[in-house]
Amino acid sequence: MTGEKDLHTLLATMHPVRRDGEFVYVLWPHGKALTGGIMAAVREAEGLTVVMPRADADDAGLPYDFVGAWITLEVHSSLEAVGLTAAVGAALTEAKISCNVLAGFHHDHLLVPVADADRALEVLHELALHELDQDSGREHPAPVLRLRTEQPEDRAAILALTAAAFAVSPVTGLPVDGEPEEVELLRRIFDSAEYLPEFSIVAELDGEIVGHVISTRGWVGELELLGLGPIAVVPRLQRHSIGTALMNETVARANAAGERGIALLGSPDYYSRFGFVPSTSLGVAPPEPGWGAHFQLLPLAVWPGGVSGTFRYAHGFTD
Repeated sequence: MTGEKDLHTLLATMHPVRRDGEFVYVLWPHGKALTGGIMAAVREAEGLTVVMPRADADDAGLPYDFVGAWITLEVHSSLEAVGLTAAVGAALTEAKISCNVLAGFHHDHLLVPVADADRALEVLHELALHELDQDSGREHPAPVLRLRTEQPEDRAAILALTAAAFAVSPVTGLPVDGEPEEVELLRRIFDSAEYLPEFSIVAELDGEIVGHVISTRGWVGELELLGLGPIAVVPRLQRHSIGTALMNETVARANAAGERGIALLGSPDYYSRFGFVPSTSLGVAPPEPGWGAHFQLLPLAVWPGGVSGTFRYAHGFTD
């Protein structure tokens, strides 16, 4: 069967499918016989690079620094086709997803970071859909994001999306063994006396809960503040401004309720865009000294000033 060369046809008919498992790039030891489930290999002047299942590399004690998800573009592309790799690469680059490409006789294969696998699949499906729409002239209406207060019947969906959002550690970048600790944290918060229903907010898209943020009561001395977190967005929709919408909704609700300020633990580069500053700059010490500038505060409209002390989270955070 002759492979397809027309770029438009390739994009419109490609069907991206994720292969089961996690895969790594390994520099194969010189002189070692090839064993295990090697999926691809490249001979370079510096040595032999192989792509293999992560479990096989672990069993063999072989080091690696990239854990990828394997996506196959199930369209029979010709090795002489022009533009497919560029188009796919451009779409993933715009979504800020790194991509390593392997070309086979029948298909092209992509290895993307495990944490970005769901989002990469969505980007590729959108790319194919766009090409189809060029033929039909149709435009798909953009779904409307709805923010609302969490209801008890939402709990199962919230816990599931939190498990998915934190399945890859934001600290190490590696998959988490077992249930992420943020899921159990949420369960404790829901059962705590400091749970504030109006500050448990879900983001809903076409009837699906795709994001959630929660803030609970916290204190500095006798001063009541909010402690924000965890915040989660389903992996395939991360970097789609859903987290931003949840943060802005939290700040708006907090100001409307006359709250004094919001504390959180997170990336200063990300949360500074919402006005958060290191808590120590406002006289507030983090619960753990090692948190440093990652523990931040947002002073709200009625921030009293002259605050001094150590922030205390709700019991659910520490029990």
